Amino acid sequence: MARIALKLAYVGTGYRGWQTQLDGQGLQDDLELALATIALEPVRVVCAGRTDADVHALSQVVHFDTEAVRPLRAWVKGVNRCLAEHYEQVRRGGFGRMMVREAEETKASFHARFSAIARTYYYVIYNDRDWHPHWIDRSGFYYRPLSLEAMKEAASHLIGRHDFSSFRAAQCQATSPVRSVHAITINAYRPLILVKVKADGFLHHMIRNMVGALLAIGCGDEPPIRMRHWLKATERSLLPPTFAAGGLYFAGADYAPDALSFPTVSGMNEIFPAGCLVSATLDD
Repeated sequence: MARIALKLAYVGTGYRGWQTQLDGQGLQDDLELALATIALEPVRVVCAGRTDADVHALSQVVHFDTEAVRPLRAWVKGVNRCLAEHYEQVRRGGFGRMMVREAEETKASFHARFSAIARTYYYVIYNDRDWHPHWIDRSGFYYRPLSLEAMKEAASHLIGRHDFSSFRAAQCQATSPVRSVHAITINAYRPLILVKVKADGFLHHMIRNMVGALLAIGCGDEPPIRMRHWLKATERSLLPPTFAAGGLYFAGADYAPDALSFPTVSGMNEIFPAGCLVSATLDD
């Protein structure tokens, strides 16, 4: 029995999230079908971070166990071929795409979810009077002018170990609302604003609720200190609405240095081409 780790990237548009669904509309459903085709046996996968409906991933790590003996390229090119065929035959319009980027055999002790020591997400805000068609479903649109200075000041109140009940969805199944947020960075590449959050873990809708709160402060409706008050209140109903799913990207998970040979956290260059970063106006 071999344990294989894969790194995936996907556009989550149209899917009902990562987790397998009764109607087969989860990303996990498509991946397990493709893996079973190559392995010639049923395959179950475990991922580093379950993403919601319409949320994307740049470096989603999964692992699975199999009796099948295959060259590593089969778990990349062969699975990608099966995913492409399934997309053309079943998914087509309205759905995003998924591809395997890396594969390797790991130690039996490696676990995509429980071996992770931190996780990182990006949120892309399209901040202009009108949305651009290339960024629909790939960003959250907000037309009012935003102050990055106010948003950064507000975000500083979220750093550290806190009870994030104010930022969790009502249907969140986590046993504890306490999480440690290691870092939040906010930069603008006009008209795009990129929010990066790194933590030991996240609650359901936690980042989308954080972004909704940051927007209310960035546009001037609330002062930056309000973020601290919202956090301490531990009451979700006091905060602005949850922001759109399409702007959220799972960047990846951190593991011990000897866990995997391939990089497991993607940089923002996988969202913004290098030329875009060079030519854009950067607001610090």
